[in-house]
Amino acid sequence: MTTAEHPNSGTVHTVAAGHPAAHATLGAALHAAAPGDEIRIAPGTYEEALRIDRDIVLRADGGTVTLAAPGGTTPALEVLPGARLTLDGLTVRGGAADRPAVLLSGGVTHWHGGGTDRGRLEVLREAALTMTGARLTGAALAGALIRTVGAVRLTDCVLEGAQGTGVVVGGDSRLELTGTRIKGATGSGVRVREDAHIVLRDCLIDGAGRSGLLFEDRSAALLVDCRIRDCGGEAVRVLDSSPVPRDGDPYEAADGRIPAQADGGLLLYGCELTGAGADALHVAGSGDAVLDGCVLRDGGGAGATAGERARVRLADTRIVRTTAAALTAHGTARLEARGTTVRGSSANGVLATGSATVSLTDSEVTDCRFSALHAGGGAGLTLTRLRAGTTPEHGLHAVADSRLTLTEVHLTDCGMSGLDLSGAAAAEAAELSVVRCRNGVVAASGGTVRLTGCTVTDAERAGLTFGGGDAELTGGRVLRAGTAGLVFQDGATVRAADVDITEAAGSGMVVAAGAAPDVRAVRIVRPGKNGLIVDAKGAGTFEDCDITGPGFPAVHLGEAAAPALTRVRVQDAEADLSTEDGAAPTVRDCVSWKVEDAQWPAPFAPVPATAASGAQTTGAPAGDGTTTTVPPAEENLDDLLGELHELIGLDRVKQDVASLVKLMRMVQRREAAGLAAPPLSRHLVFAGNPGTGKTTVARLYGRILAAVGLLEKGHLVEADRSALVGEYVGHTGPKTQRVFMEAMGGVLFIDEAYSLAPAHATGGNDFAQEAIATLVKLMEDHRDAVVVIVAGYPVEMEHFIDSNPGLASRFNRTLLFEDYGTQDLVQIVEQHASAHQYELTDAARDTLVGYFDHVPRDGRFGNGRSARQTFQAMTERQAYRVAENDAPSEADLRTLSELDVPELELPKQDLPPAELPDGTAGAQARPQPYPSGTGGPVQQA
Repeated sequence: MTTAEHPNSGTVHTVAAGHPAAHATLGAALHAAAPGDEIRIAPGTYEEALRIDRDIVLRADGGTVTLAAPGGTTPALEVLPGARLTLDGLTVRGGAADRPAVLLSGGVTHWHGGGTDRGRLEVLREAALTMTGARLTGAALAGALIRTVGAVRLTDCVLEGAQGTGVVVGGDSRLELTGTRIKGATGSGVRVREDAHIVLRDCLIDGAGRSGLLFEDRSAALLVDCRIRDCGGEAVRVLDSSPVPRDGDPYEAADGRIPAQADGGLLLYGCELTGAGADALHVAGSGDAVLDGCVLRDGGGAGATAGERARVRLADTRIVRTTAAALTAHGTARLEARGTTVRGSSANGVLATGSATVSLTDSEVTDCRFSALHAGGGAGLTLTRLRAGTTPEHGLHAVADSRLTLTEVHLTDCGMSGLDLSGAAAAEAAELSVVRCRNGVVAASGGTVRLTGCTVTDAERAGLTFGGGDAELTGGRVLRAGTAGLVFQDGATVRAADVDITEAAGSGMVVAAGAAPDVRAVRIVRPGKNGLIVDAKGAGTFEDCDITGPGFPAVHLGEAAAPALTRVRVQDAEADLSTEDGAAPTVRDCVSWKVEDAQWPAPFAPVPATAASGAQTTGAPAGDGTTTTVPPAEENLDDLLGELHELIGLDRVKQDVASLVKLMRMVQRREAAGLAAPPLSRHLVFAGNPGTGKTTVARLYGRILAAVGLLEKGHLVEADRSALVGEYVGHTGPKTQRVFMEAMGGVLFIDEAYSLAPAHATGGNDFAQEAIATLVKLMEDHRDAVVVIVAGYPVEMEHFIDSNPGLASRFNRTLLFEDYGTQDLVQIVEQHASAHQYELTDAARDTLVGYFDHVPRDGRFGNGRSARQTFQAMTERQAYRVAENDAPSEADLRTLSELDVPELELPKQDLPPAELPDGTAGAQARPQPYPSGTGGPVQQA
């Protein structure tokens, strides 16, 4: 019997060669079948060519069923327009590998299992195909050719061993592959052309001889959780593509949702591109690609290249172990990355040339064999919150006409410079940090350079070096440079302001012959050599600079050097100025304090709050890091408590010290009565911002303890990290012990104690832990002979105490020094004025209130020190004002008016409204007489 009624799909026809109750051939069964019938086929090979023109089901009836073309170029299976074919378990073999085995020129085909084992699959015109669990092998030129307007979906299929391209997709095709593997194609794995769009989910493209994916023309693709590995060429090559739609741009989407289809460009989500023989991703022409959450690794070229007019965007992507530069951009391409990590490049981490633009945000570039980032030609780099380094070359190298815009960039461990600018490269950097590089920043280019808030730490050589060009350095710090802190080479005309240079092993600033920088408000602390050295024939302007504790004369001028020195202040030095023959400096209002060989006069002596005590201060040798204050003998406790009470502000501290005094007196009375004394720790933590009176109170505390009888002398020894920590093995212990023994019978005051245990310390050759251990042991051995006070910022001091159990058990009481309020600061200014025989007018006091209300309370604000500096600025302004009077009276010489208060400038919208002539309020109708910001003076009406 050849047919049977099937309850669901019409008549069932059977095919079995040699069976009398079945059709002998598929053609005979097909001829007998009506639309909607099913043909069940017994195992075997059927050499026939079928053309399907109706709705039919071809199903293998157990075992392997192969439909083989009888030869020639005719496909073994063709589906015509209007037909609807279901294939279940059939394998189709074409007549030749380079010809189609299956030709779908129309209709709808559903194919489950089976596949092809010679010849390719072609889906053309309006044909639609759904294929599941099929295996396509033995094709030449292409394993599958898709060129149709019908939908094509392949699920859990395998395309293997194509002698050419695995899948070619063209025209207006829409192809979707899910869980499909394309393996061993000698050409590209998938080639997408013209206006075709493809979607790949959880697919594998393995071992393609050329590119894993190749895109051309106006094509588009969406890849989700796919792997492309071990291709002979690029993993993904884009010669051109459609653009990613601007509306709902997946790179900009806040919720991170993956699109449902490929609407434009190339979108890769959670994909891995590994082992490519060339670039992992190469985008050229007008190609547009977005990668999110991807991994690109172990390639024979770049990680991602953007060339010509291309645009490439990466998010949360890792690029690991590339042979060429990990990220490359040239031509006029745009490359953007955020949350992206580059590691292990055998060349640069980022390479930008031509007129390309590269933007990296919240990313990291490390462990590169060449410079971490290199910009050449006219390329532009915009880097925001980037971390880069661990390279034998530069962290960031810019040459030719390239342009850099840097914000919060952190460069570490570079064998050359952290930032190196040459040629005509231009750079604008804010909050740049350079740590442990051979050179910090070298700006020897002829381009415009603007550095704001730059920090260079532990450079092996110079901190910042400037050559020619238009350069400006504003704010920032140089810490522990291996040679000079700041170097101005021949031709440098840099403008530098508000920079701290601390503990440079060489000189603080070096000015070469032919350089003429404009330097203002630079603070140089404990340089190993000179604070400022101007070489022969060097020049420049240096104004309002401070040099403290230099190892050599504070300022040294070479032969014929001619700098202008204005209000340069030198402290704790052997000499303030040394000159060679022909040096011709212009010196104005420069002062020296605690300088053995001083050519400049001493400034007004500072007026500490303890001036009435008559305590004497003797300085240790310059650069030693210690200072000893010796109190007068036989002081009265009540007088000392009164002196404490007279200090401005510090109400909370006064109360704490008074409580301690009461406790000490009670301890003495119990001991006198023969009772056991309660445990009492006299060691203290002073936590507060700079200038809040910590040293003043420490000095008083020692004198109070001596008056109570708990200390023999009560003198104060001030020390910092440099006084305690040695420079080589075996140096720290004796150094710490010497300072401690100097404080026997008194108070050892360690300022910035947190520097002995920094919060992000990494160990290495830092001997600070040895200093802490030595200090803890000495405190135990001499618990009744020395009081130790550690001081610094509140948060940092908490970390310091927690860093060592011995510290935590000995420092169990903290005194918090709060910032001075406006009225306190005004009182401090008045105190300085009174001590120096000046008087403030009421208007001056009112103006000072406005000044201190508006002065920024940022990291540069110094509380009492800022008040003292304000007073000094007022005396200077008063001197200039009175100098215009040929015969000033004594009142003129003594009076400080509101005109003498230094002025700051607020943005215009922040000025309070003034009154108009009719009494109404006008918007900033006239300038205000008080300071209001951080800029220059307000112009008076």
